[in-house]
Amino acid sequence: MAGKFKQLGLIAIGVFFGAALTLNYSATASREPEPLPIEDLRVFSEIFGRIKSDYVEPVEDKRLITEAINGMLSGLDPHSAYLDAEAFKELQVGTQGEFGGLGIEVGMEDGFVKVVAPIEDTPAFKAGIKSGDLIIRLDDTPVKGMTLNDAVKRMRGKPGTDIVLTIVRKGEAKPLTVRLTRAVIKIRSVKHQIVEPGFGYVRITQFQEQTGENLVAALRDLQAKNGELKGLILDLRNNPGGLLNSAVSVSGAFIRPGELVVYTDGRTEDARMRLHNARESYLRPGERDALKNLPAWTREVPMVVLVNGGSASASEIVAGALQDHKRALVVGTQTFGKGSVQTILPLNNGTAIKLTTARYFTPSGRSIQAKGITPDIVVEEATVSNSATPRLEVREADLNKHLENGQSETPAPQDRPKGDADAQSPSTAGEVIKRDDYQLNQALILLKGLALLRDRK
Repeated sequence: MAGKFKQLGLIAIGVFFGAALTLNYSATASREPEPLPIEDLRVFSEIFGRIKSDYVEPVEDKRLITEAINGMLSGLDPHSAYLDAEAFKELQVGTQGEFGGLGIEVGMEDGFVKVVAPIEDTPAFKAGIKSGDLIIRLDDTPVKGMTLNDAVKRMRGKPGTDIVLTIVRKGEAKPLTVRLTRAVIKIRSVKHQIVEPGFGYVRITQFQEQTGENLVAALRDLQAKNGELKGLILDLRNNPGGLLNSAVSVSGAFIRPGELVVYTDGRTEDARMRLHNARESYLRPGERDALKNLPAWTREVPMVVLVNGGSASASEIVAGALQDHKRALVVGTQTFGKGSVQTILPLNNGTAIKLTTARYFTPSGRSIQAKGITPDIVVEEATVSNSATPRLEVREADLNKHLENGQSETPAPQDRPKGDADAQSPSTAGEVIKRDDYQLNQALILLKGLALLRDRK
């Protein structure tokens, strides 16, 4: 496992490239290729020649080849894609939690850009962009006809410059225009606060390189302020995912050592992995193990995990693992359903392809792809609207050409989960918790009940 982990990197990030993508990095694509379909390639060559000779304007060969590659990959599923040199570089930089842009996780659907979730504390989040918004125009340019990469490039730009998004939102009579100012996005991935004496709250906005370490620091700070907690809320709402090894690390903070967190299955040996709560599953060589500094109570304290339709990929891995191990109650609404693994295959010219190579499964063998995590207790978000039209929510199963769940194709693994499962007031500056958060308040009520039951044992 350690060798495979070193080879693949186990990265899951989706900054602007769809609901945060579970990714593997592979240095080469060295497997023996299958025989080429000669007759089909002859047809391709004929079409290529006709375009070169008969199209209304001259077209460069490089452009035609690039567009053919784009079409070949994007036609497979919403997450496979061709990354030019710039996109490949920005994908790598994005895993470190700092990048330029608006702060929106998006995917392409029927030629338009759909918002999966705005990233917290970014221009898009502050401007009120919502999950499910359909972007139809960027400045004066219609989105229809653009590739996702083209739309992404238009949304990026020099920090301090403006862009106008025209969006269609369910329940609104006409399109909305929103002016956003681009910024360098620095994501604070872990936030925490004492909700009430004895009860803590931790929110993870995205899974980054330092998220596991930051989580441990947050839990230690909660203990310093309040002592050993009676209950903990882990908020993963609108968390689009991130690094897979960080998701394993976060899960490991709350389950017993050695327990299975997630496994993947695909056609090749590299696509079949089993990741446990063990340092070789979440640490790269030479990294310090932050979980050694965990307070002892973190693996026993009653927990509620909050999720919604914007919880995707790595968030679903954590929620699914804690649910399967009966370690926490999952509360909220159905999650996004992003349960596929994309492998990054670098090419010799500095570009790369991002190819779907596997599905991932929870410890009990559930495929999340196009289904998501079903909460133990469904609590809808309380909204006030003048329209009777339901709010638009987009999930993996709504995306065009999404990968099917494939549950019947893959048996469950043999190793199943084991076992059953001084206060300070919130600060006004940069407050973590909104007091009118209905789902959070319901979670707190449930958590108090769980704590009471544990005390009576």
